[in-house]
Amino acid sequence: MTTAAVPGARPGRTKAFLRLVMIEHSVFALPFAYIAALTAMYEEDRSVHWWTLLLVTVCMVGLRTFAMAVNRIIDREIDARNPRTAQRELVTGAMSVRHAWVGALVALVVFLGAAALLNPLCLALAPVAVVPMVVYPYGKRFTNFPQAILGLAQAMGPVGGWLAVSGAWSWDAVVLGLAVGVWIGGFDLIYACQDVDSDRETGVGSVPARFGVPAAVWGARVCHVVTTALLVWYALLTDAGAFFWVGLVIVAAAFCYEHTIVRPGDLSRLNRAFFTVNGFIGIALFVCALLDLLVRGLTP
Repeated sequence: MTTAAVPGARPGRTKAFLRLVMIEHSVFALPFAYIAALTAMYEEDRSVHWWTLLLVTVCMVGLRTFAMAVNRIIDREIDARNPRTAQRELVTGAMSVRHAWVGALVALVVFLGAAALLNPLCLALAPVAVVPMVVYPYGKRFTNFPQAILGLAQAMGPVGGWLAVSGAWSWDAVVLGLAVGVWIGGFDLIYACQDVDSDRETGVGSVPARFGVPAAVWGARVCHVVTTALLVWYALLTDAGAFFWVGLVIVAAAFCYEHTIVRPGDLSRLNRAFFTVNGFIGIALFVCALLDLLVRGLTP
């Protein structure tokens, strides 16, 4: 018998918790926090502040881990009634609710501790960042637009990354944050399409369940056009160079590909669009943004 199968075996609980929060999905939002932080460093003194960058990483992963754990805890009864999610750890018993709460609270403490080490403004605003993370899982219970709450939560990443460096508010970061929020809200519209029958049966609110899959897919397309426009605005605000613009072309091409393989009448490649394409978008734009900043004079 493996340790993962023994109740109370710490290695098994740790692995179950990491599966519960899907830790690997940090790749979606983390690159954009890095873009904001590195741009702020470039504008401040053109030097990479490695300690600050590490704390930004800890903040992002800590807050996301807390959000995912709370989401799974709050949604465990809904997950149990959905065939797609019925194998999640809190449904099957691979992880207890108590242990999930312990993991969530540890992640929250880590987030708040890292925010405190950054600067007073980050610590003061940290609770504000927590609120939409807790509200989001309840959103599907009182609105058909929970993706809007998710987008708001994700928009805070780049804003926080910039604040971590400058200690001051930046509207440039807000534009980048809005781009990220609209982007993630858009592809969550696509992701929700696979649960449309279950959501209607259990009374869960979502755009696909309320308005249909075609409306959700078209809504995602509009979101990604808006995302591209916001990224162009951010590039203009920050006087981005050639490499960043190349990154925007790559992002636009990836969006076109995503919406070619996912259509209202064919969701068979939805997971490829959600996991592979969207993961690629974040990494590709980050690499291009980093190259652009280095060429313009950012010193590692």
